[in-house]
Formats: sequence, structure tokens, C-alpha cells
Amino acid sequence: MTNHEPTASLKINKRRTVRALLIVAGTASLALGIIGIVLPILPTTPFLLITAACYLRSSERMHKWLMSNRWFGEYIRNYQAGRGIPMKTKVLAISFLWIAILYSTFFVVDKILIMQIVLLAIALIVSIHLTRIPTFKKQL
Repeated sequence: MTNHEPTASLKINKRRTVRALLIVAGTASLALGIIGIVLPILPTTPFLLITAACYLRSSERMHKWLMSNRWFGEYIRNYQAGRGIPMKTKVLAISFLWIAILYSTFFVVDKILIMQIVLLAIALIVSIHLTRIPTFKKQL
């Protein structure tokens, strides 16, 4: 009778591989989230939440770093707790979004009507989404 269960070393190797892949995915997601801060067409929040989930499952040290990070930590904690995002963040995000979309619509794809419509639809949908997220108000 043969035993089809993986040996202990195969299980350890599998865990290490999964852990490494989660760290790589989390770091790539973090990079996209950071890019999304300055490039409005990329949504920052989903990438930061993916980063937090990947780090939570792969590296306690990296998850603690992310959650205590001065730029991302409070933002992620407030969003995960359902408290929302600050009004300043909403205004900046929507402003940058529309500046980038309008520039792209009229100067990058100025002769392609379907692309202009798609870009404007994306801006409208993202704007609606951002306005529907609760607004976080700091307690004094």
C-alpha cells in the first residue's frame, strides 16, 4: 500500500513558495497602489487592501510595517473598519482623476470618440464610488 500524502519537506517547500508568492504579490500591489496615488486611473485603495491581505498571510513583520506606516497604516485601518476615507483624500482623488481623464480625453485620444466616452464613463463611475465611501472624521 503506497502513501500518497506529501512528505513533510514537500509541505514546507509548498508553504515557503506560497509565502514568497504572497510577498511578491503584496509588494507588487503596494507599488501599484503608490503609483495610483499620483496616477488617478489606478485605484489606490484596492491595491493597499490586497497588499494588507497578502502580507497578513505571508509575513507578520511586513504586515506590521504596512499597518504602522505613517502614510498607509491609518488609511487602511480606517477603511477596513468601515470608517471611510478623509474628505481631503476624496477631494484630491476626484480632482486628480478628472484632471487626468480630461487631459487624456482631449489631448491623448482626441480623435477616438469611443475612447473618450470610455474614459469619461470611468471617471464618472470612480467619482460616484468615491463619494459613496463614508467620510472619515477625526475625533478631537
